Amino acid sequence: MSVTHSFVYTANPARVLFGAGTLALLSAELERLGVTRPIFVGTRRQEAMLRDLAADVTGPAAQVFAGAVMHTPVTVTETTMSLVVQGGVDGIVALGGGSTIGLGKAIALRTDLPQVVLPTTYAGSEMTPILGETRDGVKTTQSSPKVLPEVVIYDVDLTIGLPPPQSATSGLNAMAHAVEALYARDRNPMTEMMAVEGIRALADALPRIVRAPSDRAARSDALYGAWLCGSCLGAVGMALHHKLCHVLGGSLNLPHAETHAIVLPHALAYNAAAAPEAMSSLGKLFAGDPVMALVELARQLGAPTALRDIGMPHEGIEIATRAALANPYWNPQPLEEDKLRTLIARAWAGDPPARMT
Repeated sequence: MSVTHSFVYTANPARVLFGAGTLALLSAELERLGVTRPIFVGTRRQEAMLRDLAADVTGPAAQVFAGAVMHTPVTVTETTMSLVVQGGVDGIVALGGGSTIGLGKAIALRTDLPQVVLPTTYAGSEMTPILGETRDGVKTTQSSPKVLPEVVIYDVDLTIGLPPPQSATSGLNAMAHAVEALYARDRNPMTEMMAVEGIRALADALPRIVRAPSDRAARSDALYGAWLCGSCLGAVGMALHHKLCHVLGGSLNLPHAETHAIVLPHALAYNAAAAPEAMSSLGKLFAGDPVMALVELARQLGAPTALRDIGMPHEGIEIATRAALANPYWNPQPLEEDKLRTLIARAWAGDPPARMT
């Protein structure tokens, strides 16, 4: 993109603390926000850590909810809200990945309470004012300043235990944010720089993590890349890739990160002809065809490459096609039913992505 073009760039307000051992700064950040009765949210797997953290930081005044699940079901949010009301909660601490961060955002949407997020994956959603919620199998998204976390504490130590398979799919999920930012309708020079650097950092770090999961430098580079990619997602609009993944996740209950990892090269191939500047930037980054480079990266990382391998039934192809076309949205390449069905079918089977003209 030439900087002679007109553009609008909105920087989302958030305080970011990045490093190793930064979890120790949580108490000071809560005090700075005036939070004395927080609720600590996470998944069931994180319950022991949540309770220990709550006891260390705020003691008996804290509430703990370890029931966050994928796609932020409204029913789970309503259960959590009962604890918020009963406990007189005045702030939210979210420890985890996209599921936990989504729950924290859902609470903030309903209460406007301040949030502190402690990411343990490379989801990147902590840097966005976007919330996706699922009700009766339908996932809808919205953007609101209420759901943007006030503080994000990136602590490399919290990611060391993330297994290589989850590290790979989580990182590819983050890369998808940046890839779509490169051809977003409201893209601008700032998000373009963040997107390219975020993709570069993750493409370099993820293979190192798979080879040596305890490589702290690789973990730090990946977390840095995820921060940049998430910032892109929070600053510009998304298109076909994210729409498809929300449809697949909400309608068919597919795992979030794995779905993004599989769909990414297929969505890029669909939009390639209509996004020459994005393809040029990615081509320089990968020194070749970016579509096939993403396919090869996923294989190198051992990430899934077929939707059927993560639980999608064959009839889901038609369900997803209809759902993706139900509500019109912007995409650089016009959405056509037959071509969209082909994209989803190839992603389901694990076939090479097909470029659309």
